[in-house]
Amino acid sequence: MIQVVVYNHDGVRVVPVDSDEDLVAAREADGTTWVRATEATIDELDRVADAFGIHPLGVEDVVRNARPKTEEFAAYTFVLVKEAELARGEQPFDEEVRDEPVGVFLGDDWVCTLSTEAVSAVDRVWTAVERGDERLLERGADFTAYRVVDRLVDEYFELLDHVESQIETIEDEVLVSTGIETLERINGVRRDLLAFRKTAWPTREAVGVLARGDPDQIRRENEKYYRDVYDHLVQVVDLTETYRDLVRGARDIYLNTVSQSTNEVMKTLTVVATVFLPLTFIAGVYGMNFADGAYAMPELAWPYAYPAAMLGMGLVALVMLAYFRRLEYI
Repeated sequence: MIQVVVYNHDGVRVVPVDSDEDLVAAREADGTTWVRATEATIDELDRVADAFGIHPLGVEDVVRNARPKTEEFAAYTFVLVKEAELARGEQPFDEEVRDEPVGVFLGDDWVCTLSTEAVSAVDRVWTAVERGDERLLERGADFTAYRVVDRLVDEYFELLDHVESQIETIEDEVLVSTGIETLERINGVRRDLLAFRKTAWPTREAVGVLARGDPDQIRRENEKYYRDVYDHLVQVVDLTETYRDLVRGARDIYLNTVSQSTNEVMKTLTVVATVFLPLTFIAGVYGMNFADGAYAMPELAWPYAYPAAMLGMGLVALVMLAYFRRLEYI
């Protein structure tokens, strides 16, 4: 789907696109031209690229979901950014980070946004143009490109807010639960943060080129807006690293809790085994039943032998339990 609007301080005009000639005419129209190709096929992306002189490798980067980057050309600047969101994973109640590349091609008086899927951030800026947002109408193509990038970065904060909520839940669980579900949740959040980090870090580098005002298509009065987006990305990266540290700490607490629980079990088993060891010895000795001969067991003929043996074993057990209690083993 290819849509075109031409706008300036006088208003907004939607341009129907029925042929490649319409795209070429839109590029030459007075004002700022924005071409949006969303949920587009490769053929549709190539049509836009041919009409605006975009290098085919730029389209290929969008289709192949390449790493975020900024590349400068003679007539335009290419910025590849990504929409990142948490989507339902393969397992029930499992979410994973998924990204969608958005190619922003910025010319002197035109901007093209290309994507193979619908991108909500681009849709919101497009709606603002259609409604006649004065700042978008008056500040040119570079400001429109800024708004698109800024909306995409704002969604990063929404994703991190959701991750933060998950981390808070995990921190409460690791202190009271050593179930495998808790460990799976910890590993899930670690994977999400790692996947998101692969998007956030190169995006910061790409926007940094724009924030410095290196491309000729970015006017000096609009550089400050890109610097603001760069500052947001620095904060995003810092939060990502902080959350990774928190998850790593939660995993360490979980492993320590499991280890402590195992130690408690082993200590209990050791006490029980130690208490029963002398009792087993006594029962073994008197279970030999040597009643005849020079070395016979005289206790076998004693009528109180059984209760005396049981009482003796009980006293031994009590003495050992008192000893372990004094040592604070139990």
